[in-house]
Amino acid sequence: MAVREAWGSRFGFIMATAGFAVGLGNIWRFPYMTGMNGGGAFLLVYLLIVAVIGVPLMMIEVGLGRKAQLSPIAGMATLLGSRTNPWNVIPWMGMTAAVAINAYYVMLIGWIVGYFVMALSGDLNSMPADQLQVAFTTFTTTPGPLVFYTLLSLGVMTLIISRGLGIGLERLARVAMPMLFVLMIVLAIQSMTLPGAKEGLAWFLTPDFSRINATMVLAALGQAFFSLGVGMAAGFAFGGYMHPRESDVPGNIAIVVACDTGVAILAGLVIFPALFAFNIAPDAGPGLLFVTMPQLFGQMPGGVFFGVAFFFLLLLAGITSAIAIFEVIVASLMDGYGVSRAKASLTAGGMWAVLSTLVILGEGPWSGVRAWGLTLFGLIDAVTTNFLLPAGGLALVLYTVVVWKFDGFRDDVNVGAGRLRITGLLRPAVLILIPIAVGLVLLTSLGLIR
Repeated sequence: MAVREAWGSRFGFIMATAGFAVGLGNIWRFPYMTGMNGGGAFLLVYLLIVAVIGVPLMMIEVGLGRKAQLSPIAGMATLLGSRTNPWNVIPWMGMTAAVAINAYYVMLIGWIVGYFVMALSGDLNSMPADQLQVAFTTFTTTPGPLVFYTLLSLGVMTLIISRGLGIGLERLARVAMPMLFVLMIVLAIQSMTLPGAKEGLAWFLTPDFSRINATMVLAALGQAFFSLGVGMAAGFAFGGYMHPRESDVPGNIAIVVACDTGVAILAGLVIFPALFAFNIAPDAGPGLLFVTMPQLFGQMPGGVFFGVAFFFLLLLAGITSAIAIFEVIVASLMDGYGVSRAKASLTAGGMWAVLSTLVILGEGPWSGVRAWGLTLFGLIDAVTTNFLLPAGGLALVLYTVVVWKFDGFRDDVNVGAGRLRITGLLRPAVLILIPIAVGLVLLTSLGLIR
């Protein structure tokens, strides 16, 4: 029997898991979702959801993976003792969400590669501010270069994941994550010293409670799940590579969530002071990062260097997240069908090459083809963040309540734990608060309650 791969160290697991969580969800998606949903009010609701709902669900998902010591589909069937048990739907929902999200996530990485090339050539810093939005729209709707950058990135990711955990994902994350943190701190300091930045800082950090409504709470929940990766089955897959008795699940998850949330806040501290300094509307949508950051670099000493460094590290952050999703599919093919890691990686890469190309075409020449008024990109984003991820999170907590039981969850996850341990104080959240809160939000997203 082949020896199952495992993380090389606790630091490697933390950096790889943080690399999965810390990515475009924090630096690209969080700022524009905050901008579209009221600034400080959205930040407050988001932080509450992460602390009360996100952390326990992440512990559940990783804990299940560690207990199973297998990939999500094979692992859940092993825990249940049957492949026909209805609870097997949990990993399938996660896998579906992972496949769908990566279909547009690799396109976003193609965006970043394009902007890295423009930053490297100096074209980005020399571009007048009033042309940046036009340039972004032109680039993202012209399929030729974008397909090339996306497929090139996909090829690199396929090679990395085919090398395995230690040589591929873990080694990349150990280098990229600390560098990204340092650069984000430098950029936040620079942004907050711009003229007019104080207004943006106050808008980001001061909640306007009148902006809190069901739609905003749904958006915050979707963002928290997207950012942490809850409901994508990746936590299960990563947990499957942890030592069954010596790894510290609560402590590791706490560090990962702190890193993830810290980068999201840093992204806000970079973006929103700069927005107000440059008179850009905070609700500018998905292109917000690509319009704001070049203007910030244009105001900085050594702006070309910082622009190149930012888009390079953002590229690494995006790649670590995308190949973590890769691992969900690759591990499932390896465990379920006995194929080699190389063949599983090529299969997953080929699948996403086709899907991401369709998403790119849906933003360009096929943009007139819409469902419910949404392009393919918008439709996938809405279905995954408003339905699949919350539904997956709800299924995880209901499984814990009905099958695993709170005491079983607590005892299993606390094996190997350090000072931070699950106690009875978490019982009301797992048994009552999380199921009701996520259930209500899910019903709201389906339009069943208002």
